Amino acid sequence: MTKLLDSGYVYIVDADLRQCFDRIPHRRLLDLVKQRVADRKVLKLIQSFLKQEILDEGTILNPENEGTPQGATLSPLLCNIFLNPLDHIMEETGKEMVRYADDLIIACKTREEAEAALEMLREWTGDNGLELHPEKTRIAEMNRPEEHFDFLGYRFKLSKRGKIIRFPSPKSEKRFRVKLRVTTRRANGKSMEEIIRQCNLVLKGWFEYFKHSNKWALESYDGWLRMRMRSILRKRGNGKGKGRGADNQRWPNAYFAKLGLFSLTTARMEAISPQRG
Repeated sequence: MTKLLDSGYVYIVDADLRQCFDRIPHRRLLDLVKQRVADRKVLKLIQSFLKQEILDEGTILNPENEGTPQGATLSPLLCNIFLNPLDHIMEETGKEMVRYADDLIIACKTREEAEAALEMLREWTGDNGLELHPEKTRIAEMNRPEEHFDFLGYRFKLSKRGKIIRFPSPKSEKRFRVKLRVTTRRANGKSMEEIIRQCNLVLKGWFEYFKHSNKWALESYDGWLRMRMRSILRKRGNGKGKGRGADNQRWPNAYFAKLGLFSLTTARMEAISPQRG
């Protein structure tokens, strides 16, 4: 994605397929599956899968002619089969489309190309039982200061210096904090070693995905997490409030590093250091 942006593809069709999984037409999908699968038993099994009842927040839904259940292991594969013709159409017409399941963007060099690509996408989705979200689908002009778009958990943005940068999107950051808030609540009675062990499980997995962020992007996450751990230690010493100020000297960064806390910033530096050499 960054290579396209750096190569002058700065007009990005940021498309949102509205309720894609819920709207995929069964007949059209099965026709596409039949082009790849000849075994009748397998086809019957897939058809039965599509007709299964779905429990959604206490309500039982009965799919009739459309939809493949989100969260089911087979659904992403079926979604890819359904959208595969779109990939070929875009490739044949010279469009630079990047897609993962129902998340996609189209990179163009001019505004006119982007508008034509968007119209092509709108026409294809309409012909195939899908719909572009009218409010979430737009053209991002990445040659404009502070312009941005989100894709696969990352936010791509044009910095004030005119350089494309990438970092975790606000949604990704929110999920990160939600996961760690439970483990680092101030009333947590577990040992700091155990708290750090549990946090590291989240941190290491999260880093593997977001290690391609700009080098400065992960520093704030480390600081936020250490603040919450200092708040735990502060409460255990009968203190109130968040762990800040003098607590930074009382429990410095090195204290947590010695206990084995995984540092996103350090890991990011180590990940890019071989490239410098």
